[in-house]
Amino acid sequence: MRKFLFIFISAVILGIAAYFAFIYYVPFSEGYRSGELIKFSRKGVLVKTWEGEISQGISGAQIFKFSVQDNEQKVIEKLKDFQGKYVKVTYKERYATFFWLGDTKYFIIEVVQEDSPHFRK
Repeated sequence: MRKFLFIFISAVILGIAAYFAFIYYVPFSEGYRSGELIKFSRKGVLVKTWEGEISQGISGAQIFKFSVQDNEQKVIEKLKDFQGKYVKVTYKERYATFFWLGDTKYFIIEVVQEDSPHFRK
C-alpha cells in the first residue's frame, strides 16, 4: 500500500510539474504587432504585473492587450519611453498564463519605435 501511495503521489507531482513547464516554456505562437502605445502600467493587488495596450486602428477599435515579465527590464524601460508613440512589438503567445506573470497570454520580448503609417512626413 505504501509503494502504491508513493507512486501515485509522485505521478501527480510529476504531472503538475510537466503541466507548469509546458505552459511556461512552450509558446503557442510568436509574432509582431504594430500600433500606437496607448497604455502601459504596473497593476495588481497582491502581485504587480506590467500590462499594456496598443491601438491598431485609427479609431481605436482594435486593441491589442499584452503583458511584460519583470525580468524584461529593457523592454519595460523602452515601453515607458514610447508611451503615446507608434511602436512595433515582438511577442510570444502562450497556451495559458499564471496570475503572477500577467493578465494576458501575449508577452512582449522586444519593442522598437516606428513611423506611423497614418501620418506621412
